Amino acid sequence: MPTLGFIHVFEAGTDPAAPPLLLLHGTGGDEHNLLPLGRALSPGSALLSPRGRVSEHGAARFFARLSEGVFDPEEVAQRAQELAEFIAAATKQYGLDATRLTAVGISNGANIAAVLLQRHPTALGAAALHRPMVVLDQPAAPGSLAGKRVLMTSGARDALVPADHPHRLAAHRGAGGAEVDLRILADGHGLTRADVLATQEWLDAGTD
Repeated sequence: MPTLGFIHVFEAGTDPAAPPLLLLHGTGGDEHNLLPLGRALSPGSALLSPRGRVSEHGAARFFARLSEGVFDPEEVAQRAQELAEFIAAATKQYGLDATRLTAVGISNGANIAAVLLQRHPTALGAAALHRPMVVLDQPAAPGSLAGKRVLMTSGARDALVPADHPHRLAAHRGAGGAEVDLRILADGHGLTRADVLATQEWLDAGTD
C-alpha cells in the first residue's frame, strides 16, 4: 500500500454516521498505539493513523523541538504542510469526508493538530487536543475556523505545559471562530480515563 508520504494505518469505518478520526500520537508513539483509543472513542469510525516523520533520538514526532517547549517556527510550518498534504491525499484515496475528519491528538500530536487548524483550517473538520501547548503564538485568521468544534483537555498538574498555555491556545483558536471547549482536569501530562470520557461526550454531542 502506498504510504502517501507517511507510514500509516487505515481502518475502514462500519458506521456512516460516525466521523472519521485522524489519530496523532505523542512523542515516541507510532501508527498503531492510538488505534485502541480510536476504536473506544467512536466505534464504527474510520481510523487514519500516521506515524510522525521526525526522529528525536529514535522517538517519532510530528515536528522537532530545539529544547523542551522551544520550536523552530519554519520547521513546524513545513511539517504541518507535509501532514496537510498527506491528509488531502489520504481522504481522497480512502473516500473520507474531509469536512467531518476529526483529529484526536495527544501531546505532540495535539500540537500538530492545533497548528493544522491555524495554518490549514480546511484539513480538519474538528479536533480533540489532549495536553496541547502553544507552539505558534498567533491567533487563527478571523472566520477561518467558523463552524469547527475543538475540544481541549489540559492537566492542572501537567509539568510539561505552562499553566497559561491552555487558555492562550483556546483564545487563539477561538479568534478564528472555532467553538472551543476547554476542560482543565486534575491530572498530569498523561492521558486518563477523564480524557476518554470527555472526548466521548464531546464526539456524541457533535453527532446529535
